[in-house]
Amino acid sequence: MLEGAGGLHKFNGWEKPILTDSGGYQVFSLANSRKLTEEGATFKSHIDGSKHLFTPESVMDIERTIGADIMMAFDECTPYPCDYKYAKNSLGLTHRWLDRCITRFNETEPKYGYSQALFPIVQGSVYKDLRIQSAEFIASKNAEGNAIGGLSVGEPAEDMYAMTELVCDILPEDKPRYLMGVGTPVNILECIALGIDMFDCVMPTRNARHGLLFTQNGIINIKNEKWKNDFSPLDENGTSYVDKVYTKAYLRHLLVCGEFLAAQIASIHNLAFYLWLVTEARNRIMDGTFYDWKNKMVKQLAQRL
Repeated sequence: MLEGAGGLHKFNGWEKPILTDSGGYQVFSLANSRKLTEEGATFKSHIDGSKHLFTPESVMDIERTIGADIMMAFDECTPYPCDYKYAKNSLGLTHRWLDRCITRFNETEPKYGYSQALFPIVQGSVYKDLRIQSAEFIASKNAEGNAIGGLSVGEPAEDMYAMTELVCDILPEDKPRYLMGVGTPVNILECIALGIDMFDCVMPTRNARHGLLFTQNGIINIKNEKWKNDFSPLDENGTSYVDKVYTKAYLRHLLVCGEFLAAQIASIHNLAFYLWLVTEARNRIMDGTFYDWKNKMVKQLAQRL
């Protein structure tokens, strides 16, 4: 279907960059119904129980067909906690799979008239020596950009920051560094300070569906009784139209009543907030005020209102 449409850009009408994951995290999430071998990952569909095999080669072919601007290499995302032996063996498998991904990527061509980039992924759990080994291996591949995986999987934030800083000291500064699966507004600001350029996370929309709003002054659980008669905007300083048009009381009413519109409004709000956050961070980096601004904002953003 996607190939017939001319790729995902034409299929869904999105004209801005698209990044596709390789399925490594999805295989991680299906740990109870998958088997890893040198060939690849065999797993059962959560929909109908059918068996599927992902290999580095098949994943590259799929991502070529989807037509993403950035394709991720096929890797194993290690769980947390994870013992050293498992993490080391997993890292070796991820690196061998990466070499196969690069070979397949280089022997195939984009299908839709525009170039595609392949990002390798640093793994190594929370073990310093493994992270260094992986970062050096990934940097040696001279890819157009590089990713850091296996974090934001349950480890303490301090470990995530320590591993991110360690890896960013090794990955080239002149190429995008993408921290996968991160995270909260505070996580994002702290990791930008460590050298990260790109993020992805389900948090803005997943939390929105449950009534959790991120604002410039802190976090709001809109389901709380305290907002029942609060007719102020969702975020007085917000940049989205929903921040100014809809009140806290109205959104709470929609959520309590189970209206789908509640999830839509809250999702738009949170996404707009995240876009404001990273745009403002960039502006602050450009004018040299980032660190002072970041230190002030992390205190505000972490508080519950």
